[in-house]
Amino acid sequence: MANNKLDMNKIRKVIKLHCNGKSKLFISKYLSLSRNTVKKYISLFEVLGLSLETVNKKTDTELDELFSPGPAEVVSSRVEDLYAYFPQMERELKKTGITIQIMWERYIALNPDGLRITQFRNRYRDWGNKVNPVMHMNHKAGDKMYVDYAGKTLSILDKSTSEIREVQFFVAILGASQYTYAEASMSQQKEDFVASVENAMRFFEGTPAAIVPDNLKSAVIRTSRFEPTINETLADLAEHYETTILPARAYRPRDKSLVEGAVKILYRRIYANLKDTKHFSIDDLNQEIWTLLDAHNNKKLTGRPYSRFELFIEDERHELQPLPLERFEIKYQSLATVMQNGHVQLSQDKNYYSVPYQYLKKKVKLLYTNSTVEIYFKYNRIATHIRNPKPYVYSTNPEHLASTHQFVSQWNALRFIDWANSIDPAVGEYIMQIIESRNHPEQAYKSCLGILSFEKKVGTERLVNACKRALDFKIYNFKTIQNILDNSLDKISIEQEMEQEQDLPEHSNIRGKNYYN
Repeated sequence: MANNKLDMNKIRKVIKLHCNGKSKLFISKYLSLSRNTVKKYISLFEVLGLSLETVNKKTDTELDELFSPGPAEVVSSRVEDLYAYFPQMERELKKTGITIQIMWERYIALNPDGLRITQFRNRYRDWGNKVNPVMHMNHKAGDKMYVDYAGKTLSILDKSTSEIREVQFFVAILGASQYTYAEASMSQQKEDFVASVENAMRFFEGTPAAIVPDNLKSAVIRTSRFEPTINETLADLAEHYETTILPARAYRPRDKSLVEGAVKILYRRIYANLKDTKHFSIDDLNQEIWTLLDAHNNKKLTGRPYSRFELFIEDERHELQPLPLERFEIKYQSLATVMQNGHVQLSQDKNYYSVPYQYLKKKVKLLYTNSTVEIYFKYNRIATHIRNPKPYVYSTNPEHLASTHQFVSQWNALRFIDWANSIDPAVGEYIMQIIESRNHPEQAYKSCLGILSFEKKVGTERLVNACKRALDFKIYNFKTIQNILDNSLDKISIEQEMEQEQDLPEHSNIRGKNYYN
């Protein structure tokens, strides 16, 4: 009969078979007991928090007292209250400084006849395994964000070529609230990986104290038990967001159990709903992913009265560090030697950027993003420029040039004309005629500089007279003035002189001779 006491030997057998992993149906058939009776004694065994060894040590009388209906009802009531306490306790434990001992002290203050600390710990462990069997580690709010790629890929269809292209499924999860982010990305390359990690932090609206990736090459260049080598780009991201990278240890599944559990759940709730649908762009695919992700984050957690989103809003969001205003830009690296003209070439764009003249012929490192170019010499930044995507363009900071080079960089037609007019209007007229006689004004700059420099060598009066005479001949070049000053104009005919329209850089016996070489 149902109300008759069961023989203690059968109770021992029920407990032993249960501890050996046998099902309630098997125990019921094997011992010829009803399933309800088996359930009853297994439940009492679990509620009492006993072990098989403890049961075997007890006498039949002691076992009878333990499994009598009176105490069981009392214990069931106490455990029921305890299980109702655990969800809030779990949330409190995610806060810094809160321990199980502290939570037990709070519990016993509210329930003086409650369970002692040892049974309290055991009950909490058992409860945690039942309601969330994948969570084996305690996580503090705002502490870690776990990231990984799902093993199975999604796909998009190119309308123009009808080609199906596989895309990766990225997942990030916060340790304390289990609040989850997911997106599709084109690859697992470092550019896409870093962008996905940044998107996750922007989604969470804050920066965790640490990011825990798996040991993929985009995150870890070289694994090590003690000091793994982090990918430089990911390290730059961590520096920009003022966080750190803590790679999961190889062959230590507990280090990444949370994100792997999230991947399994998302397989059921997101992947299963998308694998048979067609998507024509990664943006369209991500929109559907985020719609399903929103439903996932708002679904109540197993055995708890709150969702991931509610837990994140109430307990974890305020623990995350503020985001920087600017998004991260990936830095690329290039090596170059400073040329004699004080510039280095960025081979990616085939353009040139100036550095201070003290670094001529030095080997430097260029770190560049989509918007800037930074130039370093022996770990010291020596120049910064706005990146110019146009090829064969010189970006020059005048402060980088030596004094002579700065002088050259300031050459223009107006400067030479003003200089000449300050000597005499005749000199100004001759210089203006030289500039106008060339197809491009810059072709005349060297001639103008050479002529004006004669003032210091032969004096103002001789230079003015030479320019007036040359104006009469209507011959506009450097050699004409030089021949007049040398009194050698009669040695060549006017016709021959007029044919000499090009500058003669071999004349280096004047100030500014460096500009002819």
